[in-house]
Amino acid sequence: MDINNILAFMAVATLLVISPGPNGMLIAKTVPLAGHKAGILNVCGFVAAFYVHGTLSVFGISVLLLQSGQAFFIFKMLGAAYLVWLGIKALKNALAHSAKPPMNAAQIAERPISLTAAFLEGFLTNMLNPKVSMFYLAAFPQFLSANSSALNAYSLVSAHVVVNSLWFIGMVFTLSKVKSATDNPKFKIWLNSITGLVFIGFGAKLALSKNG
Repeated sequence: MDINNILAFMAVATLLVISPGPNGMLIAKTVPLAGHKAGILNVCGFVAAFYVHGTLSVFGISVLLLQSGQAFFIFKMLGAAYLVWLGIKALKNALAHSAKPPMNAAQIAERPISLTAAFLEGFLTNMLNPKVSMFYLAAFPQFLSANSSALNAYSLVSAHVVVNSLWFIGMVFTLSKVKSATDNPKFKIWLNSITGLVFIGFGAKLALSKNG
């Protein structure tokens, strides 16, 4: 594939990656509360979901999904419900922490989280987001010719993965550098409250968005 096409695609993907969205909010919630390893597993989940979406787009399954209004609606509502669930879980954590007495330094250590759970949060946040499929379906025709191979398509997915990984892993380590500030229990309550409301907002926005 022409390197110029890949670079042009990366420029488009960069605009998508750096725009505010559920991925950034998930990283912003995970790292202060569970540490940088969990944040990196969030990113690994993003990557896995991109390859699944890319595969579905390459083999035309995403096109069938978008052509079926009912199927797209169900997929969209599943994604919206998942984002709202993440928001409610964060709000419940904020209420639970605010109801507890003040903690000392030993008690405010990172809340343990399964690395598998961190991976799945990242994976599901993207896998249940129909906008990722729509991005590939809209972008692929612009950067691939009619006789392009599946390998060319996966080259574009890999370019998206590189941009996404650089941005969000950078975000993970930036947040981990200011861990002393984010260890404050009041900050964690505030963070859970804000991210909870934002996730619910993302879910509502997705649920109310028009199909296609």
